[in-house]
Amino acid sequence: MPMGRTRITNGNVMNFARMAAAAAILLAPLAAVAEQNDLREFHVGMPVSALPQSGYGDFACAADPAKTLSGWDGYKACPVASDGARVVSFRYADNPSTEGKTVVAGQPVTLALLIDDQAEVVGLRIATDPHARLYLHKKAHLFALQVRARFGEGGWNCRKIEPTATEQPVGGVFFHDH
Repeated sequence: MPMGRTRITNGNVMNFARMAAAAAILLAPLAAVAEQNDLREFHVGMPVSALPQSGYGDFACAADPAKTLSGWDGYKACPVASDGARVVSFRYADNPSTEGKTVVAGQPVTLALLIDDQAEVVGLRIATDPHARLYLHKKAHLFALQVRARFGEGGWNCRKIEPTATEQPVGGVFFHDH
């Protein structure tokens, strides 16, 4: 029998077809994750003109919450932050099951989009809501784990912060990570 030659049989073709089908099934979720938005309809890089026109409200400049906006396109009224972006805070439209709070991964949060001078979303800020019920504050440290599970472990610059005079442990536990 000559070296370097392989005899192709129906069994080999079927095995190859099964492996290809299994690979397609296993890789499909990875492709879907790559196409997912960063949060709901939002993703970094989208133009302001493509931001959803309904489902969100309470638009304001994050640096000056008293400066309310009528919608996303009012972002130019917000001051420019040190990184060059204008930061627009917003909330999800009221949802009775969340007591009117904006919730991500089960945690009450505050949200903001960072928008540059080219009218493009350059960042998304999600922070646990400091005004959430005490019970939910106990679980807020889990939010970081959920974020890392969603976006991966690499590239984070996290640091522990000591309690300030206005902060105290909840149930004997204190977390203030940034």
